[in-house]
Amino acid sequence: MNAPMKLSDHQTLFAEDVGRLLDYIYQEGYKCTLGEAFRSKEQAEIYAKEGKGILDSQHCKRLAIDIDLFKDGKYLTENNDYERFGCFWENLDARNRWGGRFKRGDGNHFERRDE
Repeated sequence: MNAPMKLSDHQTLFAEDVGRLLDYIYQEGYKCTLGEAFRSKEQAEIYAKEGKGILDSQHCKRLAIDIDLFKDGKYLTENNDYERFGCFWENLDARNRWGGRFKRGDGNHFERRDE
């Protein structure tokens, strides 16, 4: 039986996949900026109380990143603006999840599950 992966192994694989995603974004003619990649437990508590996040965020484990897309100088904010990149992200690894599929819809959120 295989030993469970360490968090640091998940973080390394996550970072590699983020690099692939960024390459794909630029290849498709988009630009982007990086949003939140790490969130402290204290900040997660604040966001949860405000209804803007959850306590057990993958950001707290350095396994999530928010990426803001731009096309032709316009900042894209709709879930469907991110869908092609969400599908690409999910196809990189079975543990990758795109936030556009969450109940609240969080299109610019990309994460890796470590469980």
